[in-house]
Amino acid sequence: MTAELVETIRTTIQPNDHPYMKDAWRPTYNEWNAIFANGDAEVIGTIPDDIDGVYVRTGENQIHEPIGRYHPFDGDGFIHAISFKGGRASYRSRFVRTKGFEAEKEAGRSLWAGLMEPPHKSTRHGWGAQEWLKDSSSTDVAIHAGKIISTFYQCGEAYRLDPFTLEQFGTESWVPLDGISAHCKVDLATGELMFFNYSKHAPYMHYGVVGADNRLKHYIPVPLAGPRLPHDMAFTENYTILNDMPLYWNEELLERKLHVVQFHPDEKTRFAIIPRHGQPEDIRWFEAEPTYTLHWLNAWEEGDEIILDGYYQEEPMPKSYPNAPEGLERMMAYLDQGLLKPRLHRWRFNLNTGKTTEQRLDDRDLEFGMFNHRYAGKPYRYAYSAIPEPGWFLFRGLVKHDLNAGTSEEYEFGPGRFGSEAPFAPRIDAKDEDDGYLVSFIADLETDTSECVLIDAKNVAAGPVCRIILPERICSGTHTVWASGDDIGMGKNSVLAA
Repeated sequence: MTAELVETIRTTIQPNDHPYMKDAWRPTYNEWNAIFANGDAEVIGTIPDDIDGVYVRTGENQIHEPIGRYHPFDGDGFIHAISFKGGRASYRSRFVRTKGFEAEKEAGRSLWAGLMEPPHKSTRHGWGAQEWLKDSSSTDVAIHAGKIISTFYQCGEAYRLDPFTLEQFGTESWVPLDGISAHCKVDLATGELMFFNYSKHAPYMHYGVVGADNRLKHYIPVPLAGPRLPHDMAFTENYTILNDMPLYWNEELLERKLHVVQFHPDEKTRFAIIPRHGQPEDIRWFEAEPTYTLHWLNAWEEGDEIILDGYYQEEPMPKSYPNAPEGLERMMAYLDQGLLKPRLHRWRFNLNTGKTTEQRLDDRDLEFGMFNHRYAGKPYRYAYSAIPEPGWFLFRGLVKHDLNAGTSEEYEFGPGRFGSEAPFAPRIDAKDEDDGYLVSFIADLETDTSECVLIDAKNVAAGPVCRIILPERICSGTHTVWASGDDIGMGKNSVLAA
C-alpha cells in the first residue's frame, strides 16, 4: 500500500459517551489517498482484474461539538471511494465541502442545531424541508453525467464530485429552489436522472428529470394534502413512482415550529404513478395498506401492471428504545430496524383496474437493498439486502434473494464487524445478472480497522474473495453506489489508468 494523509480536519467535539459517537460510529477526521496492489500486506486474497469502476459510500461524520442533542443524521458528509482497474485499487476519502461545512470551519464551532432540537437553537437559517437544518450532503450518492451527486435527505443543494479523485465542483446548477431529496435515480439505459423534493408549502412536492447532458428537462408539481416526509422513489422504463405515506409531521405542532413525526394508521399509503415526462394531470394515485417505507429496491412493467419491491415497516412508529440514555429514547427507537421491523415486500399496481395488491417476500428484518443496476426499471431476479444489527443502525451481514425461485442465502460479517450497503459490481463482459461482486466497507471493532471486501455474488455465503485493509477505521455510514467505468462515461479509471 502507498498511503498519503491529505488533510486532518480540526474537531471541537468534547469527550462524551453518546452511543452514536463511539464504537462503529466514532467520527474520524483524516482524509486519505491510498493505492493497493496484489502482494501488498494490506491485501488479503486477490484484487480481481475483471471489474473496472468505483464504489462510493457516504455517511455522517460530526466535526464540531453539537448544539444540544446529537442525532447521527446531523453529521457532516464524508465520502469514501475505492476504484478498481486491472487488479489494483485506489482509495480516497474527503469531507463534502458544503456551504455549512465551510461556514462552521471558519467559525470554529457548530452553527446549526440538529434534527432533535427546535429550530431557534440554530444560529443561522438553514436548508431543506425543515428550513433550519444544515445541508450536510451526507445521506446519499449517485453517479450521473460522469460525476458523483451527493445529496441530503431533507432536501438540499446537491454537490458534485469526481468519482475517482473526489475533486469537488460545488453545487449543481439545475437544482430547484426547494432543493432535491436524497435518492434521486439514474437510468443507465437513457442517462436520465429522476428526482423529487418536498417542503412545508404547497404543493408540498415536485418531481423532475435531468437529461444525460446534465440539464434540467422536466419539472412539475405533485400536489399533496400537506407536508409529507417521503424518502425514496422508484422508476420503470416508462413511469416514475412517488409516494405519500401516513408518517409525517404532526400538523398542530408544526404550527408551533415543532417537527414531531406521527404515524396515522387510519390513512392509506398512496403511490403516485406518472409517465416519466408526464404532467400533473397524468398522475395516477393508488392506495395500499398504511406503512412507511424508507427504501425501494426496483420496479418494472409487466402487462397491465407496475410492480414495485421495497421494505414495508411493520412498526413505523415504534415504542421507545429500552434503556436509552435520557433524551435519546425516540431517536434510538427510529434507528433500530429491529423495532421498525422492515420486511421485503411487493406491491402490484394494475393500470386498468386501479387496484393494488400486496405480497410479503420475506419475514426477516431486512433493509438497504441493492441489485444489478443494469436491470433498473426492468424485470430482475436477484436482490441483496442488509441484515440489521439488533438495537443499532448497523448491518451485520447480507442476504441474497433469488426472487424467481423464492430462495435466499446469507453471509454474516463476523463478531464485532459491521458493513455498509453493498451494491453489485458487474464483471467485465458479465454473462448474466449475478455475474459480479458485492462491495462493502467493513468496520472491525475488535481490531479497530476498516476494510473493503469483495464477495462473489454467485456465492455470497462463501464470504469475501478479497479484503483490502484501509489506512484507518472509518465511521459507519449510510448509502452507496457502484458505477462501472463505461457507465460513468469515462471509459477508463482516471486514478489507476497507466
